[in-house]
Amino acid sequence: MLKYVAVAAALLVFAGPVSAGTPRFDQRQQHQAQRIYQGVHSGALTRQETAQLVRGQVQLRRMEARAKSDGVVTARERVRLQHQADLESRRIWRQKHDGQQRG
Repeated sequence: MLKYVAVAAALLVFAGPVSAGTPRFDQRQQHQAQRIYQGVHSGALTRQETAQLVRGQVQLRRMEARAKSDGVVTARERVRLQHQADLESRRIWRQKHDGQQRG
């Protein structure tokens, strides 16, 4: 069983970048996830804030998956994805700088 899980994970790692079609967007999502992690690590984000921001990132991933589902990410879909990523980025900044600290 473990062998199958390892093979599936390897396939996902290698297949991801090839079929992605949105490398800049993927890099942006990774950067936003790092910003959230840094906020958790520094104590700038409370548990509730962190959960909210993670849900936003999950929603963004789902939007991307829907856009990629037909094999092509259109210009209109890219604009929507970028707009949503902009909103999430602003939410991350606001939550990290709102003065609340994890206690």
